[in-house]
Amino acid sequence: MKNKFTEKPKKLFWTLSYKSLIIAILFVLLTSAAIFTVTYSTLQHTLRSNVVYQALSNYKAQSLFYFIHTENHHFSHAFEEDFSPPPLSSVALQLATNIRVADTRSLFGSELPGFSIFDSHILLAGEGTDYTTIPHESAPPLESISGERDLDPAESKTYEESKKQSQTQAKQSTGDRKVVYIYHTHSWESYFPLLGMQGEANENKAVDNKTNITLVGQMLGMELKADGIGSEVDTTNMTQKLNEKGWGTGRAYMMSRNVVETALQQNKDVDYLIDIHRDSLRQEKTTAAINGKSYAKMMIVLGEANPKFDENVKMAKAIHEKLEEKYPGLSRGVLSKKKTSGNNGLYNQDLSDRSILIEVGGVDNNMEELTNTVKAFSDVFSEYYWQAEKVNAQ
Repeated sequence: MKNKFTEKPKKLFWTLSYKSLIIAILFVLLTSAAIFTVTYSTLQHTLRSNVVYQALSNYKAQSLFYFIHTENHHFSHAFEEDFSPPPLSSVALQLATNIRVADTRSLFGSELPGFSIFDSHILLAGEGTDYTTIPHESAPPLESISGERDLDPAESKTYEESKKQSQTQAKQSTGDRKVVYIYHTHSWESYFPLLGMQGEANENKAVDNKTNITLVGQMLGMELKADGIGSEVDTTNMTQKLNEKGWGTGRAYMMSRNVVETALQQNKDVDYLIDIHRDSLRQEKTTAAINGKSYAKMMIVLGEANPKFDENVKMAKAIHEKLEEKYPGLSRGVLSKKKTSGNNGLYNQDLSDRSILIEVGGVDNNMEELTNTVKAFSDVFSEYYWQAEKVNAQ
């Protein structure tokens, strides 16, 4: 005979368990939906950029024509003489595992701390440029960037002389329009000779809140003006701004983005954005002798995640080629970085289809070398600018 007192608790137990299970499932579903909603855009971009994009971008457009020509043989005329279709096995392997057969970096790059800086593309290589000499940005803690030193007297003399030489009258001019905006995301980056610290071994000490990369930007502004191109040079103390927000150096691009967006709102004439940086490499890798003069070598850096990447690449390549023609050995080339290797692959270059980041010299370059490079870059950029204006007018 069943005991009715023992039966009810059993039913109650199953009822509570069933309801608890339903609540738990709903909680998991709602939580998952919330997480997916918040991270959807990031996940979507990651899948597109880091897997599919990387896989397909390694193969030329002829690969697409190859598959189409099986139905329409006229597309075979698009093939280059040495073209061969990409092996299907390697494409499938990369899509499935993100391992690139021809690139050993993909085998262990994501496993080694700091190795992601080499996960970049050398779009155009200058003299001496390979993956061991690509730019490396030092990011010392903000608390170590506290100095406000004066420019070394000898370097100051060179700087003043360069200012006098740049005061020439251009044949053509943008008038009152300031069409180039020059800024410095890492404004603390400096050079040992400018600080009177020649021979310092630790490249992370080449920082200062007064004597720094903004001097290079100001020189470029003067040279562009001499070439008839109006510009605005921002000299914001980024160290101070980051400290006010309680941010670290890793959020410097977010800070400079605010600066650039404000400038674009206030000046509708701005067509070009140039972010000037200094590399951490040493003198032998950042210095070139051209026609008896010493120059600080420079490199153009672009972010691959930028939706305006293709347009920025066209400008960067044109400038590099002109530098190679007029000042062979000055340009280290054009480098593109993925979202995994710096500032989410943007570098604020989505704000304009005429935006570049340039690395000017390294920690050991002096004012004379920097001045020579700025004059050369202004010469080439001005030529590019006026040619572009002529084309646009036509």
